[in-house]
Amino acid sequence: MRTIDLSPLYRSLVGFDRLAAQLDAAARTEASSGYPPYNIERTGENDYRIEIAVAGFKPEELNVEVKENLLTVTGRKAANDDAKQYLHRGLAERNFERKFQLTDYLVVVDAELSNGLLSIALKRELPEALKPRIVDIKAGASSLIEGEKAA
Repeated sequence: MRTIDLSPLYRSLVGFDRLAAQLDAAARTEASSGYPPYNIERTGENDYRIEIAVAGFKPEELNVEVKENLLTVTGRKAANDDAKQYLHRGLAERNFERKFQLTDYLVVVDAELSNGLLSIALKRELPEALKPRIVDIKAGASSLIEGEKAA
């Protein structure tokens, strides 16, 4: 297990304490289980998709929640009281919780379960105040108007 000391960030960067806290959280999360596996894909300039392998889960057993820039995907397998007798059980149908820290203005657009993959579409939606805009340039009033003489 490797540990990274981020205390120099706290001492020298003013106002970046949230970034350092996110790095701390990411370091702790990476040490956790790798189940279920996932992909993060950039599908456009402001569009992303997270695909999570959730084979064996039904839509009602999955929950996608966004709260304060934290996307949490949980899977809770219903109790399986069947008297099945497995010769080999290789499908991991265990409960899970997977968290993703989202940047500001990144919103969840859609979630779809197909062929054992949960696809979550994300889009960056900047407020109008943050979008680039063109400022019209007005010509300044000249001191002499054509055809008039200075007094």
